[in-house]
Amino acid sequence: MPKPMIEDLPYPDISQLKPDCKSASIIMPAYADVESELTAVLQYIFQSHNFGVGGNERFADTLEEIAVAEMKHFDLLGEALLRLGVSPIYSRRPPNKCDYYSTCCINYATQPTAMLAADIAAESDAIRGYEQMLCKLTNPTLSALISRIVLDEQLHLRCFKDMYCELMNNAENN
Repeated sequence: MPKPMIEDLPYPDISQLKPDCKSASIIMPAYADVESELTAVLQYIFQSHNFGVGGNERFADTLEEIAVAEMKHFDLLGEALLRLGVSPIYSRRPPNKCDYYSTCCINYATQPTAMLAADIAAESDAIRGYEQMLCKLTNPTLSALISRIVLDEQLHLRCFKDMYCELMNNAENN
């Protein structure tokens, strides 16, 4: 399995989180909603396959490393939700079991610059969403977790912007 593309900093210990439905409802959209870690994982793996088959193994590998980082975030949020007293089902607003996650949230573009433009938008939206969560959260442990995840998302955003610029520069030079 590839190494995750994450900042070289530890994630906070969330083992002491206690049931708190309000905090759970604040972070749930980051778990399995339209602009969630689940969407990021699936979208980046889809794109990794496309870049790989298209002959750009370096970009394919980078997308897979970012997907692995998003899996780590997904795992941490799932654990946090359980500790907060909410089952981390793939629903936008649990326990509403009629509102299940749908893969229609994924951007299925296959043109390289379109894929990266979608990723830049997704990471920007994720960062903005996490920052909004931080304004609402009162639990310092959960705030520390979200703040730590934001650092990785900022790294991913920089990486996607660099990849996009590289593609654009290559297109201009050809």
